[in-house]
Amino acid sequence: MTGGGLLVAGTTSDAGKSVVTAGICRWLVRQGVKVAPFKAQNMSLNSFVTREGAEIGRAQAMQAQACRVEPTALMNPVLLKPGGEQSSQVVLLGKPVGELSARGYHGGRQQQLLGTVLECLAELRGTYDAVICEGAGSPAEINLRRTDIVNMGIARNAGLPVLVVGDIDRGGVFASFYGTVALLSRQDQELIAGFLVNKFRGDVSLLEPGLDMLHDLTGRRTYGVLPFRHGLGIDEEDGLRISLRGAVRESEVSSPFGEDVLRVAVCAVPLMSNFTDVDALAAEPGVVVRFVDRPEELADADLVVVPGTRGTVRALEWLRERGLARALVRRADEGRPILGICGGFQLLGEHIEDDVESRRGQVEGLGVLPVRVRFAREKTLTRPVGEALGEPVEGYEIHHGVAEVTGGEPFLDGCRVGRTWGTHWHGSLESDGFRRAFLREVAAAAGRRFVPAPDTSFAALREEQLDRLGDLIEQHADTDALGRLIESGAPQGLPFIPPGAPA
Repeated sequence: MTGGGLLVAGTTSDAGKSVVTAGICRWLVRQGVKVAPFKAQNMSLNSFVTREGAEIGRAQAMQAQACRVEPTALMNPVLLKPGGEQSSQVVLLGKPVGELSARGYHGGRQQQLLGTVLECLAELRGTYDAVICEGAGSPAEINLRRTDIVNMGIARNAGLPVLVVGDIDRGGVFASFYGTVALLSRQDQELIAGFLVNKFRGDVSLLEPGLDMLHDLTGRRTYGVLPFRHGLGIDEEDGLRISLRGAVRESEVSSPFGEDVLRVAVCAVPLMSNFTDVDALAAEPGVVVRFVDRPEELADADLVVVPGTRGTVRALEWLRERGLARALVRRADEGRPILGICGGFQLLGEHIEDDVESRRGQVEGLGVLPVRVRFAREKTLTRPVGEALGEPVEGYEIHHGVAEVTGGEPFLDGCRVGRTWGTHWHGSLESDGFRRAFLREVAAAAGRRFVPAPDTSFAALREEQLDRLGDLIEQHADTDALGRLIESGAPQGLPFIPPGAPA
């Protein structure tokens, strides 16, 4: 297999494109194929910093891990980070290049990026045996097709076969499959090779008559039916759609290693970013993580996490409006554990000077930590390594805010006062020894007889998760046919399904 490729599209957002892409990548690499992921344009508030200091979507970083390769900016050349309902920060090849409204982006800027996107894809295809591309939303968004660079726009320009994924758990999957094809132009339809059903529950034999009818109607086969499995979500988030109480991976809480569980409440602030930071906590046996938006929900929490956000000042106002700000200050005064990460760290400080993100000038913070924050136009993108609580720790930083720490005890790049900790470091809790030491301090402060399990490896759990995705593809997809599709492209002579794209 040389220079092969595939675009994994979906009937909707959250159809399972990211998971399927990662699963195909892991299946291929286990077959000895040198493979890379690619997503031309990602809209996400969950991002990651590569070793060369480039910001990309976390889904592509996780897919790179599925491929057992180091993530690079080539794998996600365009990242859009929403700053509200109408505008996003545009990150090009890992660096921010400005803010644009949706109208401004789709009105011309997006199409200008097509050349860059194609160059990145061509470079990957020249380096790897195969590149598995992920689409965004639906390829049948007929209002956006003219400027599309992530679905059929990239497939047409790069000659990629397209596999359409549908989430049958939502219902209406047959209509979605048929309608997706029927709303594409004749040239686009020629690249739609077939379908893959995701999240099926029950007896596949009951589904097979429908798949046969779908084939008769469209002339396209179904390449697999993936069963519903808990705990297979990876680090992805499309646009502004965040599940406040379901953002942590769908997994049951394991029995605690000690006598007590530990309860973690995460403030679901607006434009919450990198909420995947708490996944490492949720992976610990006996740690219960939930997302909250009311002050009374903090009462029984042993630890409150104030996560990152793309709108620090807006998040601060939201906390005040809901009474959560008062609850956090009271909690800090009582010596009950709080952890602020990135934007959450900034708003715990004394004041914020922001002429970049919100352009609100100087705003008073919660005053819990002796920190003053000034927003710089240049974004900090680093992969720091250090030590805290007597343990090695590493993370990554993505922020415009520059913190001046004027007191407290040092904690990573931030500080600690009493039982309140603050840092810009995302991903620090993935360092196993540091996470255990931190949880021991939290448990002691909360009076819980909680003991971190001595052998929980977050990296190993991630690998197990990726192997499970690879197993899904290997066991429930027609891998021979999928391999031919990746290597040789879409079958010839696929029928046109009317009416096609509107003129």
